[in-house]
Amino acid sequence: MDEERLTILKSELLSQLDAIEDIYKKLEDRRKKRGKAGVESIGYQLHNLYCAFEDLFKIVAESFENHIQDKAKYHMELLKRMTISIEGIRPLLLTQESYVLLDNLRSFRHFFRHAYSYEVDIRKVRIVLEDADKLREFFKRDIAAFLAQLTQGGIKNSNE
Repeated sequence: MDEERLTILKSELLSQLDAIEDIYKKLEDRRKKRGKAGVESIGYQLHNLYCAFEDLFKIVAESFENHIQDKAKYHMELLKRMTISIEGIRPLLLTQESYVLLDNLRSFRHFFRHAYSYEVDIRKVRIVLEDADKLREFFKRDIAAFLAQLTQGGIKNSNE
């Protein structure tokens, strides 16, 4: 990947990381709220958190190799793709630890989007919130390693 494209990619990723961090700050604030409205507000922010992570994955995929064929499984396949190092193209973005936590968050996002006639279970929200907290540190480590490997060079863009 040439220097200009790498700089653009880094800038886009850092901007998306800022958006993710903003959602984490909202989650910290929402924890103070009690009752059903508080639980639903946390659920909504957890939903947003996964969407923000997925937007970051799209940035990576579009910069290198985004050709996911099965649109019915797009969200799952995009997440899985981030755990794969593609030799000569790009390093992996996610460790297995982060993948498991993100997959739980993805599942919750799917439930939350389609839970029109269901109550949001506070126990499930607590579990997913705990996973999101763990993910915060794991993902920072993962993205730092990803960017360091890109900076070392030897990675090309699929458009080159």
